[in-house]
Amino acid sequence: LAVRRMPLARAPTAAARRAPAARLQADEDEPVLDRSAAIPMAAAPMAQPRAPPGLSPCLIKVIGVGGGGGNTINRMVQEGPGVERSTFLEYIACNTDIQALSASLADRTVQLGQNSARGLGAGGIPSVGRAAAIDAAADIEAIIAGTDMVFVTAGMGGGTGSGAAPVIAELAKQCGCLTVGIVTKPFVFEGRRRMSQAVEAIDLLQEHVDILIVVSNDKLLEIVPEGVPLQEAFSLADEILRQGITGISDIVVKPGLINVDFADVRSVMQNAGPALMGIGRGFGKTRARDAALAAVSSPLLDFPIEKARGVVFTITGNSDMSLQEVNDVANVISSIVAQDANIIFGTSVDETYGDEIAVTVVATSFDVPSRSAPTATTSAYQAAAAETAAAYAAMPSQEAKSMPQSMPSDRPRKFWGRF
Repeated sequence: LAVRRMPLARAPTAAARRAPAARLQADEDEPVLDRSAAIPMAAAPMAQPRAPPGLSPCLIKVIGVGGGGGNTINRMVQEGPGVERSTFLEYIACNTDIQALSASLADRTVQLGQNSARGLGAGGIPSVGRAAAIDAAADIEAIIAGTDMVFVTAGMGGGTGSGAAPVIAELAKQCGCLTVGIVTKPFVFEGRRRMSQAVEAIDLLQEHVDILIVVSNDKLLEIVPEGVPLQEAFSLADEILRQGITGISDIVVKPGLINVDFADVRSVMQNAGPALMGIGRGFGKTRARDAALAAVSSPLLDFPIEKARGVVFTITGNSDMSLQEVNDVANVISSIVAQDANIIFGTSVDETYGDEIAVTVVATSFDVPSRSAPTATTSAYQAAAAETAAAYAAMPSQEAKSMPQSMPSDRPRKFWGRF
């Protein structure tokens, strides 16, 4: 029988073993099929990039309107805001005066009314400033788009600040930004016309912001020493605006042991109306209580913060700050505001404070007393003044001459030292 022999299988040679690798390396651009990819597996969660220290997810822009707002911007830049400026805070100066814009230290400048004002200013006429802001509405909207919080600061009474600030605030509110207005009222010696323009502009601005903080320049006369030059007095007004902006922004962006996020601040400030802001500092054994009392009893406040239904405050101190001190500050503030107030607070540790504790308080959602109706403190002060005047009139002439001609003010005089 013929037997057919099957060929024996031979082991692959070394050249044959190298051939597949050579074919795979022949074309580096040809994609290689990964068979393990065809096997369905659970997708691993993507790691989120970690934010660098000091970076806040909240974007804040400070818009200085007119001459007063531009001076506040310059002061904030000169004070050295540190790393926060490059990560979350942006300064914008808006003015009809191109000469003032050329000297601005802001990150961006916006000329209002290129066709109407032509860079020459508003001439102290609010209607000109309003028309100039409307003319630049497209530029302003492009800047504030996507911003979480917008501060609108201005010195009321002039043309650009009084006319343009309400327009800019309205644009920010329409973009969904939490809009905070911080403005000043002029001195009495600046004239009735400027004061009336300021009052009208403040009433209009109130309709387009979530909260509005108004600082009266006349109250500066009660806290500054005698003989202070006029330029320093106006610089102090700019400094107060700066502290108001940094005080609120620090509540949001500075990380702390008890952190306050932007949603907390929005819940208190959104559509809250008039607001009051106080900054106090304390030293020594009773530093916590002293700082809280200084914050809630600032002589710059137009009326007390009693019965406020929304409060945000933050406590800043070094690592030696104790739980008892935090409790002291909270007790002082909670005893003044309404019983059902929405109170949000945070703490921040800063070793540069040494033996000092700083308290920043923002109070909202309360009934503004009538301008004609005196507060309880004012009524008591007037009653004491009337009683002293009656006693002075009943005295003999020789004793009356030795008495002081006016009652000493019972307002705290230490506020000047905080600047």
